[in-house]
Amino acid sequence: MESKVKYPYIYFLLESNMVFVYRIKTHNYLNASDLIDRSEWEAYELQHHVQFEAFNHEESKAIDEWGFWLEQHKLSDIVEIINDCIQKHCSVDQRITTQAVHIVSSESAAGSVRVALAPPKHVIGFPDCFSIGPLWKLEEKRGQTFRNNWLFENINDEQEDVYQNKFTNTLREIEDISNHVPIYIWYGNNADEQCGLRFFLYLLRNKSNEIFLINTTEQSKVNCATSHLSSQQLAQLFMNIEEKKPLTIQDRRIFQNEWETLSQTNDILRLWINNGIKGVPENYFDPLIIETIERLHSEQATTDFIKTGAVIAELLPLIEELPSVFFLESRIRFLVYSGVLALKGIPKSIRHYSVKLRE
Repeated sequence: MESKVKYPYIYFLLESNMVFVYRIKTHNYLNASDLIDRSEWEAYELQHHVQFEAFNHEESKAIDEWGFWLEQHKLSDIVEIINDCIQKHCSVDQRITTQAVHIVSSESAAGSVRVALAPPKHVIGFPDCFSIGPLWKLEEKRGQTFRNNWLFENINDEQEDVYQNKFTNTLREIEDISNHVPIYIWYGNNADEQCGLRFFLYLLRNKSNEIFLINTTEQSKVNCATSHLSSQQLAQLFMNIEEKKPLTIQDRRIFQNEWETLSQTNDILRLWINNGIKGVPENYFDPLIIETIERLHSEQATTDFIKTGAVIAELLPLIEELPSVFFLESRIRFLVYSGVLALKGIPKSIRHYSVKLRE
């Protein structure tokens, strides 16, 4: 696939004689789903005597009836090309220059923070769960591809079509923060947010911004993830830390070094144990899953299949630090594939199949 930029237009040679032209109308980064809108696209037939390098859509007539189909990875490539162009042509005064920037380890927690705080502010929610999946070289493109492939092969969250673009867009947002804007990082005492904290500080290593940490577990005295706190609770926490001092350069370096250590590991599952991030075996929750299914069977008149969603619902109150319901589902599928559990249905999502212990 060839492409070239004639800002605000980007040309894509998707077929041998067809040029598709996308017009950039926003400085917001895009996901693959955003490209469905045909109003941003025009199609042109490339005449044989005109080379793609010399093509100019203003000298040609657009085709009225057209369409194209692309594999997901090619669509993601197009999104990246467009977003690269948006970032490159975004002037300094169009970058993130609000009164403050808040970074949170989940999109749901980011939504609560947006409601909790008065404008002007910019909230960045990271679209990932750092307690599961590989973190190897995640600060690099190869590590991001490695993680994306693992998630695609193991996790049934129906987000694989947009995950990679959303992840990269979030990195762009962090890169776009102006140096004078104070940054607040919200996190709790769990592996997901503690890993996220170190990753964010590594990404911010070359920025001179003042950075403030808000530990929602210590501030709220509630041992839960930030996403489980209400907007009212988050607003109160922010009021309580107004006099807090920013991180020192030494403290920032400690967190950055801890991320560099994390990014060398091969763990698939991490928990927050004794005030530290600990890698545990991938099958850590398997005995609890089997025990829970055994208990549910004991409550049946005759042993029968149990909806996977029902099994996970029983597991949730038993696990103090929940890694991800989708990770638990992946372990149930593993127990099916390894012959421990019998399967009824199609394991394409939590609601599509049932399991029982093999006799």
